[in-house]
Amino acid sequence: MTSTAETPADRLVLEAVGFSLSAIPANARIAIAFSGGVDSSVLLDAAVHVAGASRCVALHVHHGLSAHADTWLAHCEAFAQERRVEFAAERVEVSRDAGVSVEAAARDARYRALDEMCASRGVATLWLAQHADDQAETVLLQLLRGAGLAGLAAMAPEYLPAGASATRVRPLLHLLRAQLEQYASERALRWIDDESNADTRYARNALRHEVTPALTVHFPGFRDALARTAAHAASAQRLLDALARMDMEEASRDEGRALSHDALLAFDDDRALNLLRYWMRTLGLVAASSARLGDALRQLREIGAAGEGHGLRIDHAGQALRSYRGLVYWEAGDSSDPADETALAARAVSELAWQGESIWRLPQWRGTFVFAHADAAVGEADATIPVSVLQRAVLSARSRSGGERMRTSDAPRAPSRTLKNLFQERAIPAWKRDVPLLYIGGDLLFVPGLGVNRAVLPEKIDEAEPRVRIVWREDLLIA
Repeated sequence: MTSTAETPADRLVLEAVGFSLSAIPANARIAIAFSGGVDSSVLLDAAVHVAGASRCVALHVHHGLSAHADTWLAHCEAFAQERRVEFAAERVEVSRDAGVSVEAAARDARYRALDEMCASRGVATLWLAQHADDQAETVLLQLLRGAGLAGLAAMAPEYLPAGASATRVRPLLHLLRAQLEQYASERALRWIDDESNADTRYARNALRHEVTPALTVHFPGFRDALARTAAHAASAQRLLDALARMDMEEASRDEGRALSHDALLAFDDDRALNLLRYWMRTLGLVAASSARLGDALRQLREIGAAGEGHGLRIDHAGQALRSYRGLVYWEAGDSSDPADETALAARAVSELAWQGESIWRLPQWRGTFVFAHADAAVGEADATIPVSVLQRAVLSARSRSGGERMRTSDAPRAPSRTLKNLFQERAIPAWKRDVPLLYIGGDLLFVPGLGVNRAVLPEKIDEAEPRVRIVWREDLLIA
C-alpha cells in the first residue's frame, strides 16, 4: 500500500519507514511496539500506509503502573482495529528489586514481553518509535551519569540483543519529535498523553522540559551534535567489544556463564574491566558502575588466582558476583541472602499424574523432564526407576527451599546427605544448582545433576519390571 505524501512531515516520516521496510525480506511481517503515545501512533500509522495492514502487528505491554493503564489498552486496541491491524497485548509485573529503578525494571519487563510476543508469532523484526529527541536525551543522561562508551553510544538504529528473537529497528531515530507531532496533527491521529511524562522528578522528564528548551535557544544544532557523539562512541565501543570477544575466547567457561579466575587476572586492569563489562552484557545484566566493577576486580586480585574466594561477594541489581574453585560467576541473590547457592528464586510448583508421558515441559524452568525407556541413550544426569514408583503418586516439580537431603548410595543403611554438600562434592557451580526438584508425592525422587534419591526406591525390585530413565534437558539458549 502506498500513500501520496502531501506535506514535508509526510515525506520525512514515510520515507524513513520505507527505508527501514526496504531492509527486510519482501512480505515479512513487522511488529510495532505500540504504547499509544504520539510517537508509536505515528510509527504504526505510517507502517500501515507504507507496508500495508496485513504485514503489521501492533504489540502493547500493560505495565499496570498507571491508574489509566486499562484505558490505554482499550485505546490501543481500537486504534489498531481502525486500521485493520492485528493487535496483541501482554500484562507484566514490574520488579521492585533493590538497586533497580522502576523505569529500568519497566523497560526490561516491556522488552521481554515484546520479544516473547514476537517469538510466538514468528515475527523477526520489531520496530520501536524512538526519535532524535529521545536519542539526544539519552546521550545527555549518560554524560551526566558519567557513563562509558557503551552508554554514550545510546540507541542503535538497528540491533539484535543477545537471546532475543526479533531484531529491534528504530525507523524514526533521525526525525525530531516536532516532525512526528506535525504528522500526527495533519493526519488527525488520536494518541495517549501519559501523565508521568510531565513529572520532572524523573531525570529524563527534567531534561525534556527544563534543559533541552534552553539548549534549543542557545545551541540549536545540539541534537545533531549529540547524535554524532553517539555514533563516534558506538564506533569506539565496537572496537572494545571486538577486543572483549577475543578475551572471552580465552577466559570464558561453561558457555560464557563463568570466567576463568586465572585468565581474568592475567589481563591488566583496563582490559579486565572491559571484559567484565562485556561479559555482563552478554548475560543480560544491568551495567554496573566503574566504582563497583573496580572494587570487584580489586577483591578478585586480593584473593589470588586460586579463586578460593568464598568470602567474595559483590552485590549488584539482585545478583552477586562470586568466586569458587577457580571460576568467577554471578548468582541470584542480594546482601540479605546467605552467600551461597541457596539464594535461588522460587517458582510455582507444577504437578503431573504420570501415565507414561515421554516429556514434561516446564516453561518456568526453561527446560523439560524426559522419561525414556531404560535402554535409551544415557544423558548427562540419568537414572532408572521402576514404572510402579513413578505411578505411586502425583509427580511435582519444586524449587529448592534449603535443607533437602537424599541418598545416592544403593546401600540401605547409607546416610542421606544435603543437596548442598552433594553439589559441592561434585563441583557443580551455583548457577547449575537452580534446577527443579522432582518429587513423588511428598518424597524427593530425582535431582538433575545428582540423580535418583535411592531412599524412595523399594528394597527389592522386580528385574522384569519396565524401567524409565529420567533426564533433565535445559532449553537451548540462542546467543
